[in-house]
Amino acid sequence: MFDYLHVYNTRERLAIGCADLLLAAATAPARWSRSPRDLAPAPRILLLRMERIGDLLMAVPAISTLHTRAPDADLHLVVGSWNEKLASLIPGLTTVETLNPGWLARDEAGATAPDLVRRTARWRALGFDLAINFEPDIRTNGLLALSGAPRRVGYHSGGGGAFLSRALPYDTTAHTATNALRLVDSIFPDAAGKACDASVQEAAYLDVPEEAREDVVRRLADAGPVVIGINPSGGRRLKQWDPDRFAEAATRLARSHQATVALIGASEDRPLVNAVVGALPEDVRFVNFAGQLDLVGLAALCQRLTVLITGDTGPLHLAAAVGTATVAIFGPSDPRRYAPLAPTSRIVRAKLWCSPCNRIRLPPNRCRDRLPDCLAAVDTDSVCRAADELLGAAHDPPARTSP
Repeated sequence: MFDYLHVYNTRERLAIGCADLLLAAATAPARWSRSPRDLAPAPRILLLRMERIGDLLMAVPAISTLHTRAPDADLHLVVGSWNEKLASLIPGLTTVETLNPGWLARDEAGATAPDLVRRTARWRALGFDLAINFEPDIRTNGLLALSGAPRRVGYHSGGGGAFLSRALPYDTTAHTATNALRLVDSIFPDAAGKACDASVQEAAYLDVPEEAREDVVRRLADAGPVVIGINPSGGRRLKQWDPDRFAEAATRLARSHQATVALIGASEDRPLVNAVVGALPEDVRFVNFAGQLDLVGLAALCQRLTVLITGDTGPLHLAAAVGTATVAIFGPSDPRRYAPLAPTSRIVRAKLWCSPCNRIRLPPNRCRDRLPDCLAAVDTDSVCRAADELLGAAHDPPARTSP
């Protein structure tokens, strides 16, 4: 029942489905009697992407395409406060605003229902012509409805399709970036009628400040030309590869490529990063950046790396967004939906019958509080082979062309 909803929890899916039926009945007269007005020549566009680092970065190709197809538009992006500095690096935006809904805030204080109502009142006062929700969620679709924008585009697969003037299905077999681009295509189609394909976009371009790059250069002044990034945190325990295997891979690659290892992570990742550091032998040069960089500094560091080895988490997408080669270790999450699309990305995963289940928020009982089989089966040899391939390509001289 309610199979169009991509919600794992049966009770939650039933509740959202019933809410959708009530919303559809309540809003039907308004939808039948009124059609959205034509967009202005220079429309004001509200964009919602309030989830985490990787979620925002996978929306950047769509934002870039939107800016290209509507160059005179005023693009107003709303993100969680945790992504404010990162959003400031996205070209083409007019305004970046922060909002932390209670269901997305973790350690931060989340906005209450009255806070959200007051915020949407401010949006109404700004007079947006169009609002696009890159999040398949009934709650954020509701915020779009309260924004006052006459055209509201998003997905119906998380519920709340009745809040939208154009509700698209979310294709779970396609990449997240491709789904985001479909929303843009639905309003601003290509002049030739060709849909934008995320797979042809090698990287989402970010404007990294020069001072941030110079700071990283100073910190890595003695590192040498080859720097291998290691990000042992998976964001969630369910997506986290064994720290000892990270250390083993770092050791082998550092020795074979005369490289320096750069360990990255947030402040809360320090115990995990320290476990990797403790497993490194004395002859491996390393620099520990855990807890030392904000997202702008991390973007600059990723630009300096020769390759980053990581799980499926935010720094993976950040490295790809600045053009850095990546080795991504995938377990329960689906690489078809979340892997970087850049040609310098390699995916390492175990092909088990149950993987990828993509049940990140509601894992199977046998995978809770333990390393799931799909990650336990990923061996160090596979990771090192993928990294060796990318490191070899980085050292290859450019092909010479005939005069």
